[in-house]
Amino acid sequence: MLLKLDYGEYSAALARFFGIEALPGETLAVDGKVLRGSYQLERDNPDSPPHPAILLVSAYLVERGLILEPYQVNHKTNEIKALPEFIEQLALKGVVIAFDAVSTQKNLSTHP
Repeated sequence: MLLKLDYGEYSAALARFFGIEALPGETLAVDGKVLRGSYQLERDNPDSPPHPAILLVSAYLVERGLILEPYQVNHKTNEIKALPEFIEQLALKGVVIAFDAVSTQKNLSTHP
């Protein structure tokens, strides 16, 4: 059943298997998206408890057309606040990161 699949572990396993990681000089396009239809409002389904929509931040490796492991944003926060943690988790050096306009907040920083 797909609802019970830990997509984070699955995605990480695929990335390790295929050796997908950004190399110095490559470009990562980073963006957050709410997965359409991912929310669950009904309360009478024992296989799927009610939950808010799922928000993922993803990084697209431009030069090779690959998507790195997505990062699920806590439903109590938003894409802007999740980006610094996502970038630190990637721990990349020499990689160009491209953001959309919502991520260009003046106070956005990867350091406390």
